[in-house]
Amino acid sequence: MPNFPPQPKRPGRRAPEPMPSADAPPARDAVTPADLADQGTIQRVVHEADVLIIGGGTAGCLAAVELREKYPNLSVMIAEKAHVDRSGCLAAGMNAINAYLNPGETAESFVRYVRFDACGLVREDLVKSQAELFEYAVKKVEGWGLPVLTDEDGNYAARGRWNIKINGESLKPILAKAARDAGAKIHNWVVVTDLLVSDGRCAGAVGFSLRTNTFYVFKAKATIIATGGAAGLYKPNNAYDAQHKTWYSPFNNGAGYAMGIRAGAEMTSFEMRYVALRTKDAIAPTGTLALGVGAPMVNARGERFMAKRYPHLGGDGAPTPFRAFGPIEEAKAGRGPCYLDTTHITEEQARQLKAAYLDMYPSQVLYWAANDIDPMKQPVEVQTTEPYIVGGHCQAGYWVDADRRTTLPGLYAAGDVAGGAPYKFVSGCWAEGIIAARAAGAEVRDLPMPEVDHRQTAFHYQRTFDPLFNYGKVKYGVRPYDMEVRMQKIMEEYAGGASNHYEMNEERLLLARKYMGQLPDQFGQLVVSDMHELMRAHEVMDRVDVGRVLVEHLIARKETRWPAFQSRTDYPERDDLHWLKFVNSRMDTASGRIEVVLRPYEQLVEGDRYHPGETPGKKAPATPKPGG
Repeated sequence: MPNFPPQPKRPGRRAPEPMPSADAPPARDAVTPADLADQGTIQRVVHEADVLIIGGGTAGCLAAVELREKYPNLSVMIAEKAHVDRSGCLAAGMNAINAYLNPGETAESFVRYVRFDACGLVREDLVKSQAELFEYAVKKVEGWGLPVLTDEDGNYAARGRWNIKINGESLKPILAKAARDAGAKIHNWVVVTDLLVSDGRCAGAVGFSLRTNTFYVFKAKATIIATGGAAGLYKPNNAYDAQHKTWYSPFNNGAGYAMGIRAGAEMTSFEMRYVALRTKDAIAPTGTLALGVGAPMVNARGERFMAKRYPHLGGDGAPTPFRAFGPIEEAKAGRGPCYLDTTHITEEQARQLKAAYLDMYPSQVLYWAANDIDPMKQPVEVQTTEPYIVGGHCQAGYWVDADRRTTLPGLYAAGDVAGGAPYKFVSGCWAEGIIAARAAGAEVRDLPMPEVDHRQTAFHYQRTFDPLFNYGKVKYGVRPYDMEVRMQKIMEEYAGGASNHYEMNEERLLLARKYMGQLPDQFGQLVVSDMHELMRAHEVMDRVDVGRVLVEHLIARKETRWPAFQSRTDYPERDDLHWLKFVNSRMDTASGRIEVVLRPYEQLVEGDRYHPGETPGKKAPATPKPGG
């Protein structure tokens, strides 16, 4: 017998506001929620493919193309929650490829830098393997039409040590067209809710359509999960109608993590949260300022505080966690707000700066215009964001091997959901999609299509539509928004939110565990009236599952390795003796209990783990002392 997850409990707790009754008279000829809640109106459709890709974003599109090019006889299917042309983190474009081996750099020098930036702890095998494919991936996408800028000598135009400049407003449509042209079958507007497992192996996934009353069963010999990370776990910086004005895509709710968690796959490094340093209010990326025009950070007194207080870490070039930690400490000491000082730039640099933001974040330029801000005359105020869980900037995600196989056979992970390898950005996600595609394609060529027990699909059908079927039956139901607000309040107050300067201790974290552990008991009370609200219900359930795992990771790591990202006031120092290791976890699919396991760190590239390394052939900078 398959080991299905238990049905959610239905406790007696009630939200105060009653839901509308299904007996209320509808408008003439309208499709009512009661109609949607009628199980007989939902069509069930089964699709089969050799390889299923969940998520048609950065990694997913590259995986699809690589599969079709390397294994043209294999069928490839993409299930995408939005529309593949403008979905995911790249929906609005990019102005740079943030991870590339510029002249003189090697995969080994990249590993040294990423290891330094991640405060001494990364999966070096994964970082190295993605770096080895940067050039292959970038040139492939350039061949599809991506404008990569060049200097006067015809070389790619560098922006800092690891970046190259692009005109990337249309980057996502370029990737989507390549996937379509390669022959991948794309299902847009499909919310994937759970993985299918047959005989201990991933056999595909299930989901529902946002546009039609359809329940999908996707059967596949192998599955590549390439969804985004998790935004919306914590209380947002901006309130009310602006709550989704975030740096990370607000539609990336951690679904890719959550479905793997529920299926028993092993996860890693959730405690390395990402707290981004971004422009005030607009929440635009700051690399365009720091690298693009060489803007240093200053406090309200005009002091270059990173250079003054963190010279042993590299000043403005300190590891990414410290570049968030520094401004937080300035604000706590009464020296805020903090800024990126752009008052030295020329008119031409100002023009280029605005053009760069128009390629990826046009609202920043509009914000300056609306508020009469001239970056030549006044510095740009910055702030830190709410914490995110993301494997592209940090290393939260599935525990994978060198081929990006997860611990669940038949399931691969690429991009933001793959753990252990931070500093991926766009090109690293491309590389991981390529690696996973090559391995999955080789594995499935001689495999039969899996058989899926009908009782499993029936279970997932019921779980998928329960909030909709509750309409008119659960009188005092819980709306997805209300559960989301409750979850964010718990995480904000007890698990190191911005209002607590991202700090946490054992006592608060244990309360977070307790309160987050109560929320799944209310899943059975969720009530929605349409497919969009049903998506919101699944988004909040996924966020709760991810948040519970995050709390266990934060409890487990009893040191402060990444200040601001993971600040333990009860363990304020880095402890290499006991904690130079990975905190992993897996959920027992029968009980729902989360088990923490520790995995060893292995250094593969020689050198000081707390030194950024240098471009081969160039003079080495002074060695910074270990910090943290």
